[in-house]
Amino acid sequence: MSEPTEPRAPEHSPPPVDGGRTTVPLAAFVGRPPVEVDLQRPAPFGWWAAIVIALVAFIDRVEVNLIAGALPAIQEEFGFSDTWAGAIPTAAAIAGVVLLLPAGRLADTGRRSGIVALVVLVWAACSVLSGLATTFALFFVTRIMLGAAGQLYNPPASSLLADYYPGSTRGKAYGLERAGYYMGLPVGVALGGAVAEALDWRSVFFIVAVPGVLVAALVLTLKEPVRGIGDRIDRLRGGSATSAAEPTAPGGERPAVLAEAKSLLSIGTLRGVIISLALLYLGLGGLFYWLPTLLERTESLSYDTAAGLAGGVGGMGIVVGIILGSRIGDRGHGVRPGWRIRTSIWFLLVGALAITGVVVLPGLGLRVALVALSCVGFAGAIPNLTAASADVVPAERRGLGFALVQFLLTLGGAGGPLLIGVVSDVTGSINTAFLALVPPLFASVLVLRWAAATYDDDAAKTLSGR
Repeated sequence: MSEPTEPRAPEHSPPPVDGGRTTVPLAAFVGRPPVEVDLQRPAPFGWWAAIVIALVAFIDRVEVNLIAGALPAIQEEFGFSDTWAGAIPTAAAIAGVVLLLPAGRLADTGRRSGIVALVVLVWAACSVLSGLATTFALFFVTRIMLGAAGQLYNPPASSLLADYYPGSTRGKAYGLERAGYYMGLPVGVALGGAVAEALDWRSVFFIVAVPGVLVAALVLTLKEPVRGIGDRIDRLRGGSATSAAEPTAPGGERPAVLAEAKSLLSIGTLRGVIISLALLYLGLGGLFYWLPTLLERTESLSYDTAAGLAGGVGGMGIVVGIILGSRIGDRGHGVRPGWRIRTSIWFLLVGALAITGVVVLPGLGLRVALVALSCVGFAGAIPNLTAASADVVPAERRGLGFALVQFLLTLGGAGGPLLIGVVSDVTGSINTAFLALVPPLFASVLVLRWAAATYDDDAAKTLSGR
């Protein structure tokens, strides 16, 4: 799939100020005439693109996590162990990473809005097939298919956001996307538990296919931005005329995917962010998949109550964390050295300490409060780390850059559910199994201390086109 050659934007001297408005004509969208862009607006093209991509992330995570809420009913029908239960998301994630690097290359050369819409429609179809499965083998295969498709929206969607939003508002844009993503986790768990209890587990997968189709239609309303337009707005705001003149085009001979991926991994900040996120997602994957089961087995709750409680508390913490993290990260961006990374370090430390408390401290009330606090920490860090990844990767390579991020963090996250399932079967204790999540979370904090030292230099190189 290829997109039209992107137009060249005209050269500009530092933009004039007229009546308090600073505007310049820019060729901002593929195949469309130049538009007047107000450089004083935090989001020159509005927030619709971020809202739509947030809905994509939300419906993805809802669908993926429905199985966690309905897990006891599915296990009862098909009769599989905790190890096999943990293997479902692990196998699905591994299947997805096989396609991620080609998907990243496609995101750098194709029409990104069309790619995302197609992926969402595939999710909806796989969800229906999950509900129709008559054996565990068929159910397992459909979840692998969905997992393979579910990883593919991130590279084109993240690349779109980096072009729609300049650096000073990328934290908020990625915060909205991450808010949708993480709200989808607890909502999926709670919805799966409630529908499975009220109707049956098959209805869970049929119901979610309908909003999936609607979200795919919304994606098609997005105009395709010229690659690098967000960076050029940043340069114009800084008064650079010549550096803002040339858009980045994806045409020409490109190196092989693996060679280009190796080149991207030479960016120190990107390498540190990827390793940190992989360790973080190892913990988060296990946490959200098994949390309702932990509360059911240790606090004597019914499963639907445990799923609803985990979903509600997690959702509240995520909203608070997204608001705090994106505002703090954007406010200090470009003003204080390594600010996005340093903000993420503190938020991750809060999350890691809170999760440690969830595992080692007894009592339902205390555990629920600590789950909420951990979600505040993780949700505050992740949009800043996503924005930092966009800041240090050139516009024409961001699709592959985000594919690399998603590739390695998915591998990390894939291990969490399986790790807890295996340890639970070996030890006979889900609480003991949760202890395995603690070391990776603290390791992710340590890795970011290294990335903070290289962030400013790497971001400056990207913005200057070096």
